[in-house]
Amino acid sequence: MGIKAMKAGEVAKKVINKQKLFIIDVRNNDAYADWKIEGEGITSINRPYFDLLDGVEELVKELPEDKEVLVVCAKEGSSKFVAEELSEATGKDYYYLEGGMKTWSEHLEPIKLGDLENGGSVYQFVRLGKGCLSYMIVSGDEGAMVDPLRLTDQYEAFAKELGIKVLHMFDTHLHADHISGGRRLAEKTGGTYYLPPKDAGEVTFKYEPLEDGKEVIFGDDQVKVKAVYTPGHTIGSTSLIVNDTYLFTGDILFLDSIGRPDLAGLAEDWVGDLRESLYVRYKNMNQDLLVLPAHFAKLKELDETGRVVARLGDLYKENNGLQVEDEGEFRQMVTENLPPQPNSYKEIRQTNMGKVTPDSEEETEMEIGPNRCAVS
Repeated sequence: MGIKAMKAGEVAKKVINKQKLFIIDVRNNDAYADWKIEGEGITSINRPYFDLLDGVEELVKELPEDKEVLVVCAKEGSSKFVAEELSEATGKDYYYLEGGMKTWSEHLEPIKLGDLENGGSVYQFVRLGKGCLSYMIVSGDEGAMVDPLRLTDQYEAFAKELGIKVLHMFDTHLHADHISGGRRLAEKTGGTYYLPPKDAGEVTFKYEPLEDGKEVIFGDDQVKVKAVYTPGHTIGSTSLIVNDTYLFTGDILFLDSIGRPDLAGLAEDWVGDLRESLYVRYKNMNQDLLVLPAHFAKLKELDETGRVVARLGDLYKENNGLQVEDEGEFRQMVTENLPPQPNSYKEIRQTNMGKVTPDSEEETEMEIGPNRCAVS
């Protein structure tokens, strides 16, 4: 008997498959209240590490007999200590989260969305610890990324498994809640980084303008990526339509909510653009397009296989953010229901412009916490 490491990927599969797991989170109360591991099969309690230094006898009484028990902390060390104390006290096995919540925040779970009709396929990378979604589109032996995160090693490893080279990187907008990996991937692979020019006024690097109507056709399967200008979350926000099948909406439209227009401090200016994109541009599109957003807020947005995807026409029936026909009421809803700003969003924007270059530890700290790109 003793302690065992549980990897973030193992926890991700348990969350997606709704498997039972009991979690003891030994971070401070405020960290736990802000952000924790959640799921239909997950039960968690918060018992700060410093409260357990005098013994775990009281904690033992709270633990279930019929579930695996995982101890979680910020970076691993405290959870190993508590797991060891529990094992010594009970003679049973306990798990600790390898790498702590830092690793959970950075894990990407790849899930196949489907094959394209004329060849090619699309994969969704679900970042359960942050609510971020990014995508890999495969065409022959070439790949394209949509809204890639800074965690480029995971994309490169997956591309290697598939035997492809990723040469096209698309950001739907200048992100404010996470650091983009688009430019980094392009530099590594010799590929092209596409960014909407209206969001790129202050960037310090070269990029390929992602302008309204631009088409990129790539790979042996001739997969077509078409840009459609849909401002509102940012002034440059641009959606992508792939093979007239998938609609990549970035942070304009989510499955259960809509994008917030205030992360550049211009909510009043951009709310009209947001409404125009949601209530006119998208309504004029093929309603059978499958919506693929850049974020999700709640686990209920994941289907039984862990995918986050919905038919555009269905969202006009089910998404509350698309039901407000009165313009004044819409403006009020959007500007008065904004959640707290994402952690370090100003610094993240500066990083994505190339103005600052934080080290890897600073990048991790900047991104810790839940995603907050939606109107509440």
